[in-house]
Amino acid sequence: MKIALAQFNPTVGDFEGNRESIVALAREAQAGGAEIAVFSELCLCGYPPQDLIERPSFVERNQQELVRLAREIPLLSLVGLVGKAQDDTGKPVANSAALVAPGKILFEQRKMLLPTYDVFDETRYFQPAQMQFPFRLAGETLGITICEDCWNDKNFWPERLYDRDPVAELVGKGSSILLNISSSPYTLGKRGLREDMLSAVARQQRVPFVYVNQVGGNDSLIFDGSSVAFAADGRIAARAKSFDEDLVFFDSVTGVGDMRPLMADEFEAAYRALVIGTRDYVRKCGFQKVVVGLSGGIDSALVAAIATDAVGARNVTGVSMPGPYSSVGSIRDSQQLASNLGIELIALPISETFESYRQVLARTFEGYPQNVAEENIQARIRGNLLMALSNKFGWLVLSTGNKSEMAAGYCTLYGDMAGGLAVISDVPKTMVYELAHFVNRKRPIIPAETLTKPPSAELRPNQTDQDTLEPYEDLDRILKAYVEDLKSPEQIANECLLPLDVVRKVALGVDRSEYKRKQAAPGLKLTSKAFSVGRRFPLAQKFTV
Repeated sequence: MKIALAQFNPTVGDFEGNRESIVALAREAQAGGAEIAVFSELCLCGYPPQDLIERPSFVERNQQELVRLAREIPLLSLVGLVGKAQDDTGKPVANSAALVAPGKILFEQRKMLLPTYDVFDETRYFQPAQMQFPFRLAGETLGITICEDCWNDKNFWPERLYDRDPVAELVGKGSSILLNISSSPYTLGKRGLREDMLSAVARQQRVPFVYVNQVGGNDSLIFDGSSVAFAADGRIAARAKSFDEDLVFFDSVTGVGDMRPLMADEFEAAYRALVIGTRDYVRKCGFQKVVVGLSGGIDSALVAAIATDAVGARNVTGVSMPGPYSSVGSIRDSQQLASNLGIELIALPISETFESYRQVLARTFEGYPQNVAEENIQARIRGNLLMALSNKFGWLVLSTGNKSEMAAGYCTLYGDMAGGLAVISDVPKTMVYELAHFVNRKRPIIPAETLTKPPSAELRPNQTDQDTLEPYEDLDRILKAYVEDLKSPEQIANECLLPLDVVRKVALGVDRSEYKRKQAAPGLKLTSKAFSVGRRFPLAQKFTV
């Protein structure tokens, strides 16, 4: 059987646009000689639809669009949608896969394993399938599963989350080809893990395995695509592009398919993820242009580079806002970066505005030494200026704080945190430098001085980040262990060979800064545990580590 892996970028709620993309790709698959086109999970309505599923009109629209799709589809296709549950017990809807032929709907499979960890909360919406059934087609028996259904192989995972394995059950019922439609978000290293796992499933079950994943960004989540097909021996026989729409073919009889080249390394993948996540957030939210405050530092430089690749230089405006403590070098680096990127640069000095604030507050602050209050005023002036430009011209503000700063609370509410999208809020500081070097691989974009000078907010004389924070090499190791791996300070101190009091101080800073992160702009998820919907900690609480 010749199978087309149809990888595209749906938008949540854009039923008409999603349906048109499905039909167009099905036509292309038909022209390429495919007998069936396989699409991604919930592609008809877009993933993740979240609480839109609780609107009856949204669920009904799924059914209407499926009927329309059957009228228009030129080729047998497997698509994902919000379908009806198998019975009247529990939730009324299911995460479904429909096998659609020209003029009719042949078969519908429902998802059995519903994830409820990290960013997933599917039991909130869906009723799980109690049974799944294979489908006979053209001499083959299709075993159709949906995303998590294939992530429970007892031979791959040392500890499983579920007591059932839908893949093994379908093979036990005679499935000769396995098809899985997915919306599996990207995180660092996940593409390799996913391929290893799926290869193990194909090898264990001794049947060809086709896996089609969504591509594109939706809110904080980024989907890498990377759809893949395996021969019965676990060998990769077809692979689609990562972070781009694609259509590839796989012949289950010969075990031969199209193979797209792999990316050079995970830094290239991470950068591409941030670019497509930014592009789709801007586009799907109805914006065309973005604005970035350029401080001359590494974070704003990386965000400006990502923005330029995402929406084009003509749609990016940089804003230099030098204050009383800004160095000549930082101003020069901002100008050089804008020139290298080919973006417009606006200069809005803030020293006079800052002095006006100080005069207004002089009597109230009299007798008190200058401290973080004056520093934050500068940051908030800059935030106000960026938001003024956004309001006047309809530009989306991209905030520039990294994960290390967000974790430690080294950021200013309504100041440098102001914006509509926090592009690198899940990128640790050490990785910011790695990605900046990646940007400069082909030609120097980010000025050399930006890469080598000590990082500083430049809110007081001779300030550096390390006046307040631990060295970033140590800080990032502590933060990964505490935030992502949920290790105790004692474990972290022992494993990282760091003083326990230092680790405790960092952990306390993370916990006390939760209120800031709750008010931050949405950020793009890159690591296994981002400061987003996948991490839920209370604000008013007294538990300390």
